[in-house]
Amino acid sequence: MSLRSAIYSGLVTHARTRPRRHDLAYRVYTMLIDLDELPELATRFRWFSVDRFNLLSFNGRDHGDGSCAPLKAQIEARLADAGLAAGGAIRMLCYPRVLGAAFNPLTTYFCHRPDGGLAAVLYEVNNTFGQRHSYLIEVTDPEARPIRQQCDKAFYVSPFMAMDMRYDFALRPPGDSVSVTVRGSDADGTLITANFTGARRELCNRSLLATFLRHPLLALKVVGGIHWEALKIVAKGLRLHPRPPAPAEPVSVVRAGEA
Repeated sequence: MSLRSAIYSGLVTHARTRPRRHDLAYRVYTMLIDLDELPELATRFRWFSVDRFNLLSFNGRDHGDGSCAPLKAQIEARLADAGLAAGGAIRMLCYPRVLGAAFNPLTTYFCHRPDGGLAAVLYEVNNTFGQRHSYLIEVTDPEARPIRQQCDKAFYVSPFMAMDMRYDFALRPPGDSVSVTVRGSDADGTLITANFTGARRELCNRSLLATFLRHPLLALKVVGGIHWEALKIVAKGLRLHPRPPAPAEPVSVVRAGEA
């Protein structure tokens, strides 16, 4: 039986336009994890495990509220609290643990209705200060390509970005390829555009091993890349913005018509 879960290999890019131009591009991969498939993923593969060490692995405590509670139940509770109970599959696009280490600046959860239609998207954001916040946004047109969503920035991420910003998302949900684009804007227009685009690879022992060998230190690459790019931005003379307290609520909810 084929899995919905998969590997997406591709490119992550950032393009900052002001006050100094700064671009980056890194080859990376993400995994699409169908949360209903976790029991099968835990036993099916030699090089991938769930909640235990392996070359590649998934640990639910890296996401959600960080507890041992089943991650799908946590996301369904968030949906229900927002009046967005979906009732279908929840598939998340994230970096796996590699040799036990992982850091996910952004995890994207695609939350479906029982009929397969996309009901909402949850964007789970981690900063390098050990904080986490999520944006839960209702999908008004699940057939649109790309799916476009918006929200106000509520969570401190980069010390080079002010809080008075707005995010615009453009998504092409997982299929043969996937694309997640986030544009951050302030009163003067677009400030930064970040994108990941990847091509699907079926999960099997061979693809898992090959992916690990191509990127054996993915977590170090992600965290190291963040700090390396920060040093280059400092060298360009950009000022730092103070870090405010994290939002009181763990999730910012945007319903249809509220964006």
